[in-house]
Amino acid sequence: MRRLPLLVRVPLMVLGLLILAGAALMLLYFLLSLRTNGHITVNGERRSYILYVPKNLDTTRPVPLVISLHGFAGFPGNQVRVTQWNKLADEEGFVVVYPRGTGFPLHWRATNSQTVVNDLDFITALMDKLEGQYNIDPKRVYANGFSNGGGMTFVLSCELSERIAAIGTVSGAYLYPWSECAPQRAVPLISFHGTADPIVPYTGGPSESFDLPFAPLPDWIASYAEHNGCALTPESLAPQGKASAIRYSDCDQGAEVIFYTLQDGGHSWPGSTGTPRFVGGETNRDIDATRLIWNFFSAHPLP
Repeated sequence: MRRLPLLVRVPLMVLGLLILAGAALMLLYFLLSLRTNGHITVNGERRSYILYVPKNLDTTRPVPLVISLHGFAGFPGNQVRVTQWNKLADEEGFVVVYPRGTGFPLHWRATNSQTVVNDLDFITALMDKLEGQYNIDPKRVYANGFSNGGGMTFVLSCELSERIAAIGTVSGAYLYPWSECAPQRAVPLISFHGTADPIVPYTGGPSESFDLPFAPLPDWIASYAEHNGCALTPESLAPQGKASAIRYSDCDQGAEVIFYTLQDGGHSWPGSTGTPRFVGGETNRDIDATRLIWNFFSAHPLP
């Protein structure tokens, strides 16, 4: 049998190696995404999550619960690593849970009230389960999320405002329509977004990764503040390196809105080890988003 010429064999070998590498990466992603330590069945779907309870947690008093949602193609284990909520939970004494999305890649179906219902029911059932198992303070249940998880966090503020005391979002992909957002109360928000985000553009519109109608971030934040009944003109906060912030105050029920703009920042969690630069761009390290979110949460229990 004739051997293929060298100029043909080498490209075929490279192609084969690339296919094997791609398959290995997909397998690794699949295995990592399966890492969970809790399960619950909701609406016929078996849903998973990672739960973290500090060993030194004082179970004699009610403690806060922090819900942290991964982004599109993320998974709970990565959200644990990137956000470092567990370390802060040890220091401050609260419970953290990292729910797992659905599909492949994993994601949250946070585009409208019809698609999101199963994810919403999952998180509601998860809250019920944890409040039944642990001494959770119902006035201090908080949610935060990254990218698509930030979009899902916004849905929680719309649909579970009577239970979610405050929310935090990073590089949020907000596709849930305002026309379907009817909260029972104004929910405080702290948000972070980079001006050079390649996946969810700061200035809005589609990105190279997603042909979706993302809203310009400053406009979306202003709309959130308006829905919270805040004063229309925000105040500027002291900048920290490339991180600048504004605060909307005089809001209904004290539901203030704080928005951090990260100059040249990419699609990543400020202060973390970050999303790989070739994927998300620059990670801002002038601020620690997790600690700032926690400080904001601590100041905003349910009224």
